[in-house]
Amino acid sequence: MYKIGIDLGGTKIESILLDENNLIIKKERILTEKQKGYNFILNSIISQIKEMSFNLKEETSIGIGINGTFLKKTGTITHSSTNCIIGTNLKNDLESKLDQKISMENDANCFAIAEANLGSGQGFTSVFGAIIGTGVGAGIVINGKLFNGKLGVAGEWGHHSINPNGRKCYCGNVGCVDTYISGPSLELHWYELTGEQIPLKSILNFTSNMHFKQWKSEFLENFAIGLSNVINIIDPDVIILGGGVSNIPFLYNEGKEAVYRKIVGHNVETPIISNKLGDSSGVIGAALLN
Repeated sequence: MYKIGIDLGGTKIESILLDENNLIIKKERILTEKQKGYNFILNSIISQIKEMSFNLKEETSIGIGINGTFLKKTGTITHSSTNCIIGTNLKNDLESKLDQKISMENDANCFAIAEANLGSGQGFTSVFGAIIGTGVGAGIVINGKLFNGKLGVAGEWGHHSINPNGRKCYCGNVGCVDTYISGPSLELHWYELTGEQIPLKSILNFTSNMHFKQWKSEFLENFAIGLSNVINIIDPDVIILGGGVSNIPFLYNEGKEAVYRKIVGHNVETPIISNKLGDSSGVIGAALLN
């Protein structure tokens, strides 16, 4: 069976077609243009699906990943940086217009399932795929299959609190991991320390700055608390990092050691490694949902 994957992001909609061996047949990206509204996005996705399946005679499955969360029972989207899709039922609307079953997951779950089956997680039984970018999320994959949990929120490590008196999070809680180690949160902390509003990539060039040592130390501490809690609770075979923040090299040596120091017991060997599929992991994972 051929597989179509759609990755709906805040700035781009990416589509992919995989063959029965999960090899890429074709791939395309278009702008989301979220300012044009929900119906425009819906029609853009339908157009991409039709283009991916053009001239195919074989049966084709369809999966979509979204940058947000939705209610598993109803399909209603509850949170997303693409504001115009909040409150909609994208899955049902696509199924109605295409007259075909659609699978839908958030982008972190798509990342995890792609990396577990075709990326850095191959050969591991349990995979924790953690995205650290504009937001912080994760997916849990066991024996190649996504584990959602009873409520469908398994893997949402970005919204467990590491400081009960900390920053307010958009989710309504305070002190969430997301408010400390996401890209925007790291930039905010630099601004608090220096008064300079600069992108994360630029901050990493200021290693000789007097404030950098404090910024980095607090970043590593929060990173370590968040991931050590994950290991202490679910003890995955491997942790795979994705998202823009995952490109920071010191997370894989100093960061890993900081995590290990907080683990219960001794001889910690949990690999904390980078992803293999890059920014295509989300759309590949969407295609693998069926």
